[in-house]
Amino acid sequence: MKNIELLLISIGLAMDAFSVSICKGLTMKHKWRRNSFLIAFSFSFFQMLMPLIGYFLGSNLNGYFISFNHIIAFCLLTIIGINMIKESYKNEDIKIGLSIKELLMLSIATSIDAMAVGITLSFFEVNLVFAILLIGITAFIFSLIGVNIGKFIGKNFEKKAQIIGGTVLILIGIKILLEHFDIF
Repeated sequence: MKNIELLLISIGLAMDAFSVSICKGLTMKHKWRRNSFLIAFSFSFFQMLMPLIGYFLGSNLNGYFISFNHIIAFCLLTIIGINMIKESYKNEDIKIGLSIKELLMLSIATSIDAMAVGITLSFFEVNLVFAILLIGITAFIFSLIGVNIGKFIGKNFEKKAQIIGGTVLILIGIKILLEHFDIF
């Protein structure tokens, strides 16, 4: 597998993290710089971990994980999206923060495809360290940019940003599900 192919795979994997990062950036008011690095780090860590796991388990799974990874991503993104929308309708100020639980769920949801890529990489002659680092660095950069784009846009939307962000997460989950069934 050539380096350009690995770069394109890295960019493709980073797109879910980028979209979700924008959603999180929409609702950030406080500590957004720290949280943007935390999100980027977490997303990139899981983007590196999952293909590594997939690579080493690739020959043993025989496609088992690939058959249901879309359902896991859909469920996680939908749960988080619904929670964001519910929070927007509460009368109190929006709780702007980043819980570890939510960050882990988002990190897993945005990196499940990376495990499938790792399984695929196990069938090719590839420099695993280079591939994993490229995937992680790309996800970090895209996530950091995404949070900052969301933060910039979110200043103008206030509470509506919570609804928009939640809706986008649900739509990303639906898109993942539809793509798996070749509907989209």
